[in-house]
Formats: sequence, C-alpha cells, structure tokens
Amino acid sequence: MSMDSHIEKVLWTQDQISRRVTELAAQITHDFNSVSPPPVVVGVATGAFLFLADLVRNIHLPISVDFIRAESYGSGTLSSGAPVLSLDSKLDVKDKHVEDIVDTGTTLSSLIANLVSKGASSVSVCTLLDKPARRKIQVELVGEGKFYRGFECPDYFVVGYGMDFAELYRNLPYVGVLKPECYK
Repeated sequence: MSMDSHIEKVLWTQDQISRRVTELAAQITHDFNSVSPPPVVVGVATGAFLFLADLVRNIHLPISVDFIRAESYGSGTLSSGAPVLSLDSKLDVKDKHVEDIVDTGTTLSSLIANLVSKGASSVSVCTLLDKPARRKIQVELVGEGKFYRGFECPDYFVVGYGMDFAELYRNLPYVGVLKPECYK
C-alpha cells in the first residue's frame, strides 16, 4: 500500500511549499542583510530537516546552521505539553541573532528560553506551519526577533515534508492530512 493512500487530503503541494519557502528565505535575506554577526539558524530535529535544508539554500547571507532535538509528541498525535530537550545546539549563540525553525506546538517557548539562556541577542521564529487555533502559550520573541510563517494550518494532524506520525511519512514531498484510521 502506498503512503499516498494514507492521506485524506493534500493541504500544500510540493510546488506550493517550494514557492513559499523561497519567499520566506528572500524575506529573511532582506531583514538580516545588515546584521552582524551573521545569524545562526537552528532547526528542530527531526521534523524541520527538509524545511531547514530548503530554507537555508535560499538564504543569500553567510549563516551558521545547527540542530536541536525537542520531543513532545512521542508516537502520538497530541503534544504532551512538556517538551524534552534531548539534543542541545553545539554552536555558540551568545550575542548572536538566532532563527528558530519549528513546525508548530508548545515546544517553541521552551526552545526560545533555552536559546536566551545561552545568550542569544535576538530570536526570530520561522515556521512552515502555524496553528494558532492550538496555541496555548503566546510566543514571546526576543530582541529584534521577527515571526515568519509559511502557511496557517487548520487544526488537522498533518504529515509530510519532514513531519511524521510515529517516525513515518516524513518523506512525503507535500503536507497532507493523515487519515484517522492510520493513527487510531
């Protein structure tokens, strides 16, 4: 059975995602063109790896790239609300501008606090998907931080383009709604 048959509907196609990521990268390039030192882009593994790769290839500035791992879903479909930071960034972010790449969820505030505790001078957020309907904590940006949103996502459990259910479906080239019978 193909993975496509597990998808109820496609929300954003590969082409739509590619266009939007290019637009986000152009905006980030514009906004950080005169920033010194160059920004550090921190991706949240593993869900952001495709988004991060596509985004940084289109940012036309000198940047550093790193990953952190924060887990809040496990193998379920709802965030536990208590993210666990299981892999910290290796780059020094003290006095630097940090781009925090996340898909969406309650882990964001914890990740920002972690970066601030390491001395980041500003923290911006670039998320492919924003689910304001599920927001429990108002996100506080740091310093001159900005918020970049790819798409506003309806309240569905979505997979693809790096996002998963139980570590599966990350390799779908689009973002789609997973059929409930695949995770119930």
